[in-house]
Amino acid sequence: MLLTSINGLPAFIMYLATAAVLCMLFVRAYTAITPNPEIELMRSGNRSAALATGASLVGFAIPLASAIFHSASLVDVMVWGVVALLTQLLAFYLARLALPALGKMIAQDDITGAIWVGCVSISAGILNAACMSS
Repeated sequence: MLLTSINGLPAFIMYLATAAVLCMLFVRAYTAITPNPEIELMRSGNRSAALATGASLVGFAIPLASAIFHSASLVDVMVWGVVALLTQLLAFYLARLALPALGKMIAQDDITGAIWVGCVSISAGILNAACMSS
């Protein structure tokens, strides 16, 4: 019984490791396109940077989870993970179009901008995940 249960452990580890690497790549790409040094802002206690970056990561993780659930292989997960990453970067740019002062707001720890970009990111992630499963 136990052996049957742990037969899937190697696949679990590979999918989890792939997801972790994709999440790290996402955070790196996201923080590269934002106008602020998000990680430094978070380290100095900026709640808006933490909320915006964290919600964007959640927005990425939602379609990534869908890709893992619906994939036939790790290659599928990686391909759709990149699609999810690009979708989230596009969502950030669209959020900035609607609120051009977004970078300044987050740098000043104005939570309004963080809530906006977080909601846009999570919405994009939900829609992205739904489109992947159709």
